Amino acid sequence: MKTFARLFSIFWLSLTANLLQANNLPDVIDFIRGGVVAVGSYVPTRAPQGEFRGTGFVVGNGSLVVTNHHVLPFPLDGSKNERIAVFSGRGKHASLHLARLLVSDPVHDLALLRIERGPLPALRLADDDRLPREGQTVALTGFPVGMILGLYPVTHRGIVSAISPVAIPQNNGRQLSAKMIRAMRDPYEVIQLDATAYPGNSGSPVYDQQTGRVIGVLNSVLVKDTKESALETPTGISYAIPVRFVKALMAEAGNQ
Repeated sequence: MKTFARLFSIFWLSLTANLLQANNLPDVIDFIRGGVVAVGSYVPTRAPQGEFRGTGFVVGNGSLVVTNHHVLPFPLDGSKNERIAVFSGRGKHASLHLARLLVSDPVHDLALLRIERGPLPALRLADDDRLPREGQTVALTGFPVGMILGLYPVTHRGIVSAISPVAIPQNNGRQLSAKMIRAMRDPYEVIQLDATAYPGNSGSPVYDQQTGRVIGVLNSVLVKDTKESALETPTGISYAIPVRFVKALMAEAGNQ
């Protein structure tokens, strides 16, 4: 009888924890959504004037935006007064914020922008720089497929499926790309996810489902090119750059 009671107690605690987590996610998304932005460009003579290429999220004092380096619209067309632009809000209620690049980290495919008009709600970064545990439940919010679906943030959920190196050594030197060689010179670990993501999700915050704290930045170009370029059929697995590199970028910007 005692054994049954103990097993039932364990089962109930586990079920309660799962229900609390499931019920907490909508509240977390409500908090996250205001700090998730689209990143692209603005040209006053273009139709449409604003176009976005990927996702970013607000950090710090509400005037800083983190995104992937490859999302930035470089080189800018100075003859057309092209500017980096950040788009906040939702649907027809979107707001345009012109921005400038503060500092970038092409090695980890990260960039930090400052918007001219704000502040916007800032997301919280994970306190601990240690990598998340495999099996940890996470979510990501961003703009899959970019402007095709409009400025309506979409959330996907999943787990941390593995912690793996950014580039895997190949048996054949002919399989090595320039990006893979650079990555192996400065190896670091990335977060592998089983959550669905699309090109427009690049730069999306990957966060803990229970706390909403950002643990990484979704990346669909740099990591796939370094890990999967030797594969005839890419796996479709998603990857995230650990948040400690975001903190380093913010510290670099603060020291300038």
